[in-house]
Amino acid sequence: MKKNILIDVERLKYPRSGIANVCVSLIKGLDEKLCHFSYTFYGPEKNIPSTQSDFKIINWKFWQKKIKINTSSFLLIHVTHQLSDYFHSKKANQKKVVTLHDLNFLHDNSSERKVEKSKRLVQKNIGNADSIVCISEFVKNDFLKNKHLFSLKNDVKIDVIYNGLIFPENENFSSEKKYDFIDRKFILNIGVLFPKKNQEVLLNLITGNERELVLITSSAKSDYKEKFLEKVKSLGLEKKVHILENVENSEKYFLLQHCESYCHPSLAEGFGIPPVEAMHFGKPVFLSNLTSLPEIGGDLAFYFNDFSPESMRKVYNEGIEKFNSDQENYAAKLKERAAKFNYKSMAESYENLYKSLLD
Repeated sequence: MKKNILIDVERLKYPRSGIANVCVSLIKGLDEKLCHFSYTFYGPEKNIPSTQSDFKIINWKFWQKKIKINTSSFLLIHVTHQLSDYFHSKKANQKKVVTLHDLNFLHDNSSERKVEKSKRLVQKNIGNADSIVCISEFVKNDFLKNKHLFSLKNDVKIDVIYNGLIFPENENFSSEKKYDFIDRKFILNIGVLFPKKNQEVLLNLITGNERELVLITSSAKSDYKEKFLEKVKSLGLEKKVHILENVENSEKYFLLQHCESYCHPSLAEGFGIPPVEAMHFGKPVFLSNLTSLPEIGGDLAFYFNDFSPESMRKVYNEGIEKFNSDQENYAAKLKERAAKFNYKSMAESYENLYKSLLD
């Protein structure tokens, strides 16, 4: 009899988020391997991908925050996000794994009230965990530095398992939409329009030249969006900045394929999925040198050491020149690096972890 494991993929209720991507990748990775366990997924059934395996689904309902579901048949519960509201308590015979994506609330100038609220929620999830999985070495080091803020089990394991992505099998994407910028040089950025994503500094790279900026965003913090648009206007860049909302995956891949480069000047990132996607398409990647991003880009990405216009332009121009001087070779190396962050190795690593806890 295979042992039963419950995996909390409730974040699939935000299907375009990075965490939803990771949940889908984990389900697909487990579906494609010879599984040692019997898996049940807890989440919104309509967003859980169909599988070949006999996985079970418990359909998420918002009231389950208050009226908890019965988990007594599971020997291990994996909570895939540190801010989950659903599996805070566990039975005496159960093991628990929690994936920690970041402690951004400690670093992003959140109000004291928000910091306390987030800390309490993280505590409820990790306080009784047998294993805490960090999605990068940066997140692990940040957690160890701030471990004193939480009370944990004495024998808790702290591991790193990188997020794994599902890369598109198709190499050539087309689009029904007519983007007037598609044949011009444009820089691409993907992410919530948000202070910590720091998109406004990218305007430095399109001022005084023919480049344009395309932002793919799933949502925005309204006051940051206003500030961003004001800056666009004051620099006279209205015709050169294109904000696209809620873009389908195939459309996103089409834009990745056609961009000159991918730029991600984020101030805080637990992992950073879009730079990996851009590397998969062999595109030069420009990142901030902060938090986890140097782990993702390695020595193939180009890094902004500060965000002054001169310094950013220098990094960008030198990087593009270096990439263009050996484009085919450089693109192949970028693709090879992206392939390290794939969904199969992530699923394998998680199953090995479950085994080590249950054996």
